[in-house]
Amino acid sequence: MDISATVFLRNVTNTAEYFGFRSVDTLKKHPACRSCSKKLDHTASAQQRKTDALYGILTCGVNIFCEEKLHEIDEPLLFYTIEQVPRTGETAVSLQIFNVEKSIAEAILIQTASSLTHDLGFSDHTVRINSLGDRDSTTRYIRELTNYLKRRLEEMPDMARELMKEHPLTALTYLIEKDHDLAYKTPNPLEYLTDTSRKHFREIIEYLDMADAQYEIDPKLIGHHECYSDALFSIDLLEEDGARMQQQPLIIRGGRYNEFVRRNTKRQIPAAGAVVILKNKKAPARTPKATLSDPSVSVVQLGFGPKIKTLLLIDTLRKAGINVHQNLASDSLSAQLRDAEHRGVDYVIIIGQKEFVENGVILRNMNTRTQEQISTDALITKLKRSPKVTST
Repeated sequence: MDISATVFLRNVTNTAEYFGFRSVDTLKKHPACRSCSKKLDHTASAQQRKTDALYGILTCGVNIFCEEKLHEIDEPLLFYTIEQVPRTGETAVSLQIFNVEKSIAEAILIQTASSLTHDLGFSDHTVRINSLGDRDSTTRYIRELTNYLKRRLEEMPDMARELMKEHPLTALTYLIEKDHDLAYKTPNPLEYLTDTSRKHFREIIEYLDMADAQYEIDPKLIGHHECYSDALFSIDLLEEDGARMQQQPLIIRGGRYNEFVRRNTKRQIPAAGAVVILKNKKAPARTPKATLSDPSVSVVQLGFGPKIKTLLLIDTLRKAGINVHQNLASDSLSAQLRDAEHRGVDYVIIIGQKEFVENGVILRNMNTRTQEQISTDALITKLKRSPKVTST
């Protein structure tokens, strides 16, 4: 399937903005950014950013966060940037989520990237996922990995032995790339997760299960120890027979990089992101702008299960052509309702624990101040019939 860079970017911007990501130019207009007189200092050089193994495109998020004064926005922050792969000039986009510590950040990133692949005509794909955990988890894992590899130095290729002097994870990465037998016998990082990291990872898996997504837990999906923490993921496109495409037209990878941000800002700032690269297509001279209309429907939620149900409902509404506003990262129902009131939407969809368990929603008419419990199918039918509901 041949996709032009322009079509790719048009789909990316619309899909990203539908799921709540905003352009940096839009966020720079925030009053907190405008009134800020000083950028947040950071030490993230181009060489350091390359530890993301994505040409520094993922970790460029910290540069933008600091240099565009986005650190002054004291709320969940979702933004996207259009990029070019160094040297090849291939078209790429980064999706960034800052100030969200919970697993909903990874779920939003995976869902947005997955929806994009569908939009571009790649309906068959699988998610590979792993976790290195927090700093305590990584310390425990690296200690066991070091001991394991040291006992088997004679079995290792010369290059892997040299890389052991740099870091055991670097040596392991080499062994994985060379498909060496040792790579498949090393300790599993998931066995060394702390309780907090195990819960974080389990919630992402629960999202994938609820989404009926095809996925694989891959202990050999690892990242640089100075960059990644907790979850890492990759989305692989599949052939009709279910086999992985040998030549992937899209490269989709991401994960949480709190550790990189901490090292380069000396602050504990949650950060996660994903990068989507369109292979062998150079970026166009002009970037298409998103064409979404202002939504007349808001979706609000409270609780982990309702957040995931809301995320999946948002994708269902998107496919039905219904534009909505949401703030999945918010943990305050009252704040979300106030925001919906401020936006002047005509309808609010509410999903709490009761609605999650009963597999329904509350639909509130903001003009008549009436509300009703309704099924998802009936919800879509009703919204599509309403002349006040804007379409995508």
